[in-house]
Amino acid sequence: MKRTLFTILAVVLVASMVLTACGPKATPEPTKPAAQPTTPAAQPTTPPAQPTTPPAPKEPVKIDFWYAMSGKAGDTIQELVKRFNESQNEVFVTATYQGSYDDAITKLKAGLQSKNVPAVVQIYDIGLRLLIDLNVVRPVQDFIDAEKFDVSDIEPAVRNYYTVEGKLWPMPFNTSNPVLYYNKTLFKEAGLDPEKAPRTWAEVTEAARKLTKKDASGNTVQYGCAFALYGWFVEQFIAVQGGYYVNNENGRAARATEATFNGPEGVKLLEWWKSMLDEGICANLGRKTADTKKAFDSGVVAMTLDSTAALRDRVDAAEGKFELGVGFLPRSSEEDFKKSGTIIGGASLYILNLRPQEEQEAAWKFIKFMVSADSQAFWHINTGYYPINSKGYNHPDDIAWRQKYPQFQVAIDQLHAAPINNYTAGGLIGVFPEARQTVEAALEECFSGQATAKEALDKAAAKVTQAIKDYNDTVAP
Repeated sequence: MKRTLFTILAVVLVASMVLTACGPKATPEPTKPAAQPTTPAAQPTTPPAQPTTPPAPKEPVKIDFWYAMSGKAGDTIQELVKRFNESQNEVFVTATYQGSYDDAITKLKAGLQSKNVPAVVQIYDIGLRLLIDLNVVRPVQDFIDAEKFDVSDIEPAVRNYYTVEGKLWPMPFNTSNPVLYYNKTLFKEAGLDPEKAPRTWAEVTEAARKLTKKDASGNTVQYGCAFALYGWFVEQFIAVQGGYYVNNENGRAARATEATFNGPEGVKLLEWWKSMLDEGICANLGRKTADTKKAFDSGVVAMTLDSTAALRDRVDAAEGKFELGVGFLPRSSEEDFKKSGTIIGGASLYILNLRPQEEQEAAWKFIKFMVSADSQAFWHINTGYYPINSKGYNHPDDIAWRQKYPQFQVAIDQLHAAPINNYTAGGLIGVFPEARQTVEAALEECFSGQATAKEALDKAAAKVTQAIKDYNDTVAP
């Protein structure tokens, strides 16, 4: 028996219909007979002036916005919402924090069952296929076409990621890519050029050897590098080699039916990564990126990988302690820089089609404000997410900020260096959160010696392929 999409969601959504009662038409008053003249000297009379009452001011349309960012990013979102509300009187937005990205999509699913959903919701990049298939979001392409809204300033690579079958579904908002963070101070101490970030895996390995330190007892007190066992990094390393995460060109040429991350690109990555772990020049601190960040900020680790979204925090953490360096995501060889590029990360803003039309229109006004050049420049400076509106780079505040902190320019340069193709568009599957966790388990199996790189990835790919097939069964026509 074919399952429904709400094998995932559990309840089929039925849009409610609102019946509007129509009152009877007003009956026209009978026409009075024309008055008969009485005297030839009759003068017209002027009717007395009627008092006028000014119309009551129109109440703003109130909408809810669910977001999934805490800390500095969350504070910045709240400030942007405040600025929007104060900039006009047509729409009033109430922004509510929903927890992590995973929490936000879980709460949205629960809200769909009770029909308690916001007009706008922030959902991470890998939720794209699922949100489209649930048929609960309205593509922003509808508003773009109706208004002839100019999207030429929206970064092309970012538009490409969120465009499916010719439609831009959500509006991109917070976008990032992965970079190499390194401690320039430790590079100097190790005799390495602090102005030259390692570009290839071989260069990372060589630098990590020189940066690793042991005490008199042979205990490692400083590691050359540490990378979180994060599925997003695997996706990125496969993409920059010119490999696909799933078949049918990452699910972009046709709906994906099979995982392909166990190809030569994935195996090569795990073998290189494990070689550094086995040598003791790279630390394995588990899946949480927060743990590698802490180790890097403390100087125990000299190099790490993370999103550009973490840049503002890394700048602040390094202040007064060491000089921070930022480089492109390292590649397996220099040839990879000509072949492909990184995939975007982050999240975007979706308009829910379950809300009244008036709220959807209000949501569109809010979204346009959030992606304006001024808003995106403010967002970039305060978080590290690069502006998805290219005019944000020209904002005087943004220019001054990058002059003070040139590390912010690296992410922009890496974004613009990446070709726009289906490698850099990233995988498009409805079970991406599950796929990431499966890949992370494969990393653990491989690095602990329970399986070879090929064995671990083959096992993970088989599991993800089955999940894709099960999912596709729920949405097939």
